[in-house]
Amino acid sequence: MPPTLASLVHHSALKLTVRAGGDRLDVPVRWAHVSELADPVPYMEGGELLLITALKLDAEDPQEMRRYVRRLVGAGVVGLGFAVGVNYEEVPEALVEAADAEGLPLLEVPRRTPFLAISKAVSAAIAADQYRAVTAGFAAQRELTKQAMGGGPEGVLAALASQVDGWAALYDASGAVVAAAPEWAERRAGRLTADVERLRDRPAPASAVVGGEDRVELHSLGTGRRARAALAVGTAAALGTAERYAVHSAIALLTLTTERSRSLHAAEQRIGAAVLRMLLAGESDHARAVAGDLYGELLDAPFRLILAESGSASAARARAEGAVGTTGASTGSGAAGRESGRYRAAALAAATANGDPLAQLAEVVEAAAARAGEAVLVVPEGERLVVLAVDGGAAVAACGEFAVALETARAATARGAAGTGGTSAAASGAAPAATGPAGSAGGPGSGPAPLSASAAGAAAASAFAEEEELVVGLSAPAGPIAVSAAYKQAEQALSVARRRGRCLVEHEELAAGSVLPLLADDAVRAFADGLLRALREHDATGRGDLVASLRAWLSRHGQWDAAAADLGVHRHTLRYRMRRVEEILGRSLDDPDARMELWLALKATSAAGE
Repeated sequence: MPPTLASLVHHSALKLTVRAGGDRLDVPVRWAHVSELADPVPYMEGGELLLITALKLDAEDPQEMRRYVRRLVGAGVVGLGFAVGVNYEEVPEALVEAADAEGLPLLEVPRRTPFLAISKAVSAAIAADQYRAVTAGFAAQRELTKQAMGGGPEGVLAALASQVDGWAALYDASGAVVAAAPEWAERRAGRLTADVERLRDRPAPASAVVGGEDRVELHSLGTGRRARAALAVGTAAALGTAERYAVHSAIALLTLTTERSRSLHAAEQRIGAAVLRMLLAGESDHARAVAGDLYGELLDAPFRLILAESGSASAARARAEGAVGTTGASTGSGAAGRESGRYRAAALAAATANGDPLAQLAEVVEAAAARAGEAVLVVPEGERLVVLAVDGGAAVAACGEFAVALETARAATARGAAGTGGTSAAASGAAPAATGPAGSAGGPGSGPAPLSASAAGAAAASAFAEEEELVVGLSAPAGPIAVSAAYKQAEQALSVARRRGRCLVEHEELAAGSVLPLLADDAVRAFADGLLRALREHDATGRGDLVASLRAWLSRHGQWDAAAADLGVHRHTLRYRMRRVEEILGRSLDDPDARMELWLALKATSAAGE
């Protein structure tokens, strides 16, 4: 504790007597200062014990003393020491009354006590307090280090909460609470997510003080420009020197704990890549042996394979395949995970901030798995990212929510472009639909749930270049012996997402329901237009209705009478028209492949509203 007026009064060698303000002696004294100026206020900083002999003051003038004392109180002076036996034999009553009226402690200093003795006593007490604080800080540092070595972040938080007589919480990059101490503080820490997100957006290192039930200090953790985590420390009052030492030690230790070294991270990625190669090669037993405790739990349960690709790589691949992708976001089922919104704003802001959606997706997935205690395997492959994650787990859901954030923002950007004269598939008000991955709420086959983007999200997405967007394919649940098949499923889903302009497509969307939605792709429509173009040109001359006749005949499985009845013509007329179709197309309708292609072409043009 720093020195107080009470400690000076109780100092046996000083012999001080309280003449006024006896109920305010517990105020800390920052320094003892001697001044005989009539107005010493310009030289005061606050917290001082002012020592005077009234050499240049009329201490018996009530009005002058009231003005003098009032100025001292306004400047933050905590006490006034008056030496008797120098200019006045006793403390003037006018000064006593003025000090009593303003509540300023007034101490009588006997002649045999020099001001220097009081200054030395204050200085010695301050030095002793600082020594105690430094000693306590080093002790706290040792305890925090011990907890970091044995108990991890939870141990550090528990020790820090004890040192500051308050609570402490650790947040991940998305602003979610990872751990808190004591346990009751987790709910209180959860209310600060928005403040943590604002802190994350500032260049690291950054800190902020938040008011509320407690005085809460927020500190970013990380060695790079972007914060990897955040620490919150809640106390009833401002931190003292010892508590400040403890907080700074905790920041350093938690930074070391949360920031894995690059070499360790690279080694883990090499192990993960090796495990993935073994699984793809069908060597599941070898993969289990190499995975050990690092990924072993993941291989013991059904998992999903996530294949993500950057927008630039996806666009290049689409051009190589001759596919023409749609612009804007389309609606559909299975586009993303739960709609809790925990990751959406954070993921979108972070992705637009660093311009690397693949790296951000990896960070979001790893953070979600860490919070849930799940194993996850993340392997970068150039402009692709391969992830093995527990089916129905937090990592798969986080991937879905991340995709929803980007897809929702893309739709909002498209609507904004439409509002200023642009055109988009989403301009009519369509918003991307979101249903959870299989095994979570809203699996394949569930209805679409429309989403709307916030103004902030739309503004962020408008600055997000198309080549930096993300395309994700998600496999069906698989086991270690079926990883190769899961990879193919994810690649097929990725290809469909690329062609449709979607952020994420699940394989279940391709395997469940009808094949007809697949005909909506531009490449299929182009094929259909080319196949039927000659028949349409024939019909445009008014020489018959070959397209409608072909559709009726195919829909009746080649039954002449039924198809002719549907058209309202004689069966011989229908036979003539089908011969003309064969002549124009140069293909026989007895060929089942020809009938299949013609039927799909008719369906594709019907889906396009033709």
